[in-house]
Amino acid sequence: MSLCGGSGPAAAPRLRPRAAQMARRPELLCGAAIVLGCAFLVALKVTCSRAKDVTMPAKLPVNFFSTRSPVIDLFRGQLDYADHLRQDSEIVLYFFYAPWCGQSIAAREEIEHVASRLSDQVLFVAVNCWWNQGKCRKQKHFFYFPVIHLYHRSFGPIEYKGPMSAVYIEKFVRRVMTPLLYISSRSKLLDFLSNYEPGVLGYFEFNASPQPPGYLTFFTSALHSLKKDYLGTIRFGVITDKRVAEEISLVQSGSVYLHRHVNASLIYPNDIMNYTAENICKWALENREMLIRWLRPHGGKSLLLNNELKKGPALLIFIPYNPLAEIHPLLDEITKVALEYHSCNKSQAAEPDLQHLGDTDSPAFDSSVPDAHMKLSETFSITKYPCCNTVVLPQWHSISRTHNVCELCVNQTLGVKPNKVHVPHCNFLEIEAALDSFYLQEHTFFQVISNTIECSNFLSFYSPFSYYTACCRTVNRHFLSFISSEKTIFQTPKVAFSSHGKKDNAQHSIPHIEDRNWFIPDLHINGTNITGLSCRTNKTLNLYLLDSNLFWIYAERLGASRSTHLKEFAAIVDLKEEVHYVLDQNQSLVGSTLENFIKNFSILYSPLKRHLVDDPSVRFHEQRVITEVTTNTFHDAVFLSEKNVLLLYYAQWCGFCASLNHIFIQLARLLPPDDFTVARIDITRNDLPWEFMTDHLPTILFFPHQRKEQSVKFPEDFSVNLPNLLKFILHHSSLSSSEPCTKECLHKETVLQQGHISHLEREIQKLRSEISALHQAHDQLEAQLSEARREEQRLQQQKHRLEKQHKTLQLHSEQLQATYNQKNQELLEMAEKLQELADASENLLKENTLLRILVASREGKLQSKDEIKESLPSEQTLSEDHDVSVSTATATSEEKRIDNTDSIETEHSSGNRTE
Repeated sequence: MSLCGGSGPAAAPRLRPRAAQMARRPELLCGAAIVLGCAFLVALKVTCSRAKDVTMPAKLPVNFFSTRSPVIDLFRGQLDYADHLRQDSEIVLYFFYAPWCGQSIAAREEIEHVASRLSDQVLFVAVNCWWNQGKCRKQKHFFYFPVIHLYHRSFGPIEYKGPMSAVYIEKFVRRVMTPLLYISSRSKLLDFLSNYEPGVLGYFEFNASPQPPGYLTFFTSALHSLKKDYLGTIRFGVITDKRVAEEISLVQSGSVYLHRHVNASLIYPNDIMNYTAENICKWALENREMLIRWLRPHGGKSLLLNNELKKGPALLIFIPYNPLAEIHPLLDEITKVALEYHSCNKSQAAEPDLQHLGDTDSPAFDSSVPDAHMKLSETFSITKYPCCNTVVLPQWHSISRTHNVCELCVNQTLGVKPNKVHVPHCNFLEIEAALDSFYLQEHTFFQVISNTIECSNFLSFYSPFSYYTACCRTVNRHFLSFISSEKTIFQTPKVAFSSHGKKDNAQHSIPHIEDRNWFIPDLHINGTNITGLSCRTNKTLNLYLLDSNLFWIYAERLGASRSTHLKEFAAIVDLKEEVHYVLDQNQSLVGSTLENFIKNFSILYSPLKRHLVDDPSVRFHEQRVITEVTTNTFHDAVFLSEKNVLLLYYAQWCGFCASLNHIFIQLARLLPPDDFTVARIDITRNDLPWEFMTDHLPTILFFPHQRKEQSVKFPEDFSVNLPNLLKFILHHSSLSSSEPCTKECLHKETVLQQGHISHLEREIQKLRSEISALHQAHDQLEAQLSEARREEQRLQQQKHRLEKQHKTLQLHSEQLQATYNQKNQELLEMAEKLQELADASENLLKENTLLRILVASREGKLQSKDEIKESLPSEQTLSEDHDVSVSTATATSEEKRIDNTDSIETEHSSGNRTE
């Protein structure tokens, strides 16, 4: 009492001056608060730091590959042992995996398949790089799994980044095993050069040494190319025969040759670049030709397709491809088309076309003309790099009586030029100059009707170092009239050329240059027309190949059929124009089909139709309130419909679009179904013509009946609700047409409006009745909810009572259990005591038996003593005294035993009474 209360009055006077001092100086109070706060934070940190993180140790790793697999599975991440194994093998494949990775699990079977085929030549080692105690996890830091590394002796690692398919992995491993192809004959050289992939050849003489100077460097450069280009698009070969090397102008051992199909082939410049493996590989990669390229998207987040499509229009060809197959007929046909398409340096003269059209037996030139003594083939033998265009002759020209179309070619190979002038092919000014010179050389042609092709060479009017070739033929008049009638297809910009003062105001008197394919129909059939087309058009295509066995999902997204069994597909994608064209899948994918597909895309007015992506999962249902429109049903549902159409543009990811569904459902129920249609279209899954596309969601368009071309967009500044939509629809559906409306038209409009008003009034009455019914239902629901709440409260109270009873019963059960345990313990103790009593009684019985025996023996002795007494009276007194003492002791012991037995029985009876 004195400890707690005694110090209070004494301490109060000491605290008052300090409190007054703090009131006069508040900074002391703030400092004290800061000090106390810091002390609290320090104490809290010390207290919390004592708690340790509870972590569960990771489970021990198990075998990822089967024990019978040819792959050595280092599932504990023993990277040091893997390096030890690599020292004894020439080719080693490391498969770094994570046991939880789904891609690693999927690639496991592919690796086992490859190992079963190449285990006698390649060592396959799998390393678990996820086990936290393994060296692989500590030394390697991979961002993805699985990872495949290959080693060729001491060179490596060469990482494989291709598809995780057995055939592709095996192909890559075989390329690492044999990075060089040995060419010892001319036939093998032709096979090597005819392949569409770029080829690098090295010539080395093996006669003097098994390893000529530079051979190991060239061998290492082949491995470097596989390290930098995992697709293996560059093939390396070694020529061992000097005569074979001379075929490609290799005469010195150690020379390296890069073969190219279109451009000039190259020889490695030893005088400019050092002869190292890295330089050879870099030189080959920089100067290689890519006529056609393989695309292998890995399926994850990648910009591969986007970066390639940004380069320009792309022709994507999907074919089933097996890398291990020795022959690929379809691939050879496609690469032949690609080679012809990119062959810009070949002759573009009309020689093949004219030979196909003309008659080789009839004379082509007049003997009176100096240039006419040469044959047609001799005429074009001078031409090396010409530029040809078709000229449609005007009506007023004298030649037009016998010839309608001429092929005019510009040649610059005759004579010696003072210097090299690099000008683009098909220069427009040169064609204009050729036209002027052509009309000045009228006398060089016949003036009679002929079915043959007449050609002539003449010098340029402006330059003595170039000449022109003109070949003219007669074309049927009905064909030219057909061309002129198809203005929408064949119309080209009209260009006027000066013709030395000859002028005419007539529209058909102006000569102009057209694409010769339109005026000579036979040229469509000739496959050589595609030669060099990539350099003669502004819509040059980049050609790509994709394996349909792996990437058919991309073909389906572009428009390929999902039910087809033959996975061959071709499509042209123009990312800049946001269009793509699909090759008709009813046509077989062959060279001629691809050529026509490319030519139809390359012409000025392409006849190809833009492919519109359609959602095949949408099916038309007449009973739906809102009509779902797709690409295929857009024209029929909107333009051919006899109703006013309100169309909503939406997308699945557009949250605000989904919030408008109930508004459009109400609107569809309000509007008369005989006059109005409410529809919607998912523009992410359905393409439309450009004039009907939108970049804003949601977008609402209204197409009035009989005036569908006058579609109206719902204003973006108006809120999308039912009254605004009704006003918008009624306003634009009542607009009159451009023609003046008569009294009958006005009467019909009035009747129509009255019908709309009466329909709306009926709908309003229905809505009012529905609203009243909803109010009644609302009241009923409120009453039911109140009753439910009361019932819930009653149930809650009953629940609490039951919980209390449950707790009481549980406590009583615990008490009974404790009593039961106590009684059970007591019973065990009594059983032990009874067992002790039984043992003691058994001992007593044994002792009693012994006592009886002793008593009997004693009685016998007493009888013998009585007999002796009679004989020896002097000794009687002593024997009696001895017997009395013995009997007294025996009686005393008997009394003690009886007392012990009585005491035990008394305790036993008292124990029973206690129970």
